[in-house]
Amino acid sequence: MRTLKYAILGLINRKPLTGYDIAKEFNSGLVDFWYAKHSQIYPELKKLTGEELLSYEIIIQGEKLEKKLYTITEKGRYCLQKWLAKDEPLEPTPKDVFRLRAYFCDEIANDTLLKQFQSALDKHCEKLEYLKNSIEELLKKKDVSKVSSPEFGDYIVLNGAIMREEAYIHWLKDCIEKISL
Repeated sequence: MRTLKYAILGLINRKPLTGYDIAKEFNSGLVDFWYAKHSQIYPELKKLTGEELLSYEIIIQGEKLEKKLYTITEKGRYCLQKWLAKDEPLEPTPKDVFRLRAYFCDEIANDTLLKQFQSALDKHCEKLEYLKNSIEELLKKKDVSKVSSPEFGDYIVLNGAIMREEAYIHWLKDCIEKISL
């Protein structure tokens, strides 16, 4: 399944965007749960246009710079709605290199193991702080209470990311406590 297809359709369904704008969205709004590189986005835009799910108009910026401003078509909106209504099976557990190393902790010296867990804890605490600041900013700027608004989706996904980090931090602290005994 081309999940990137639906991420792009969803973004453009909210408002017309250029390829550059889409890449910015992946690096800001979606970064906490999804990512895509420029090298993935532009070929997908071409496919979506070929499938008549998107259309575009060329915008001139400055004297020479041409940009394509993409808009979702009715066919694209129907395709997105159909995908949104789908019930998917649970995805496999995402890969976590740190947990893989932790699995083989019997091969690591205790002081090294503690340093690794402390380093991971520091990184996850930093990420949690970033997420909490992000949700505070979102709550200052937007009314997130309406389920039908894009901001509600931003809020619930960001809140889920905070809960995920809090659980990971709890696990790391528990491990540090057990390793320190």
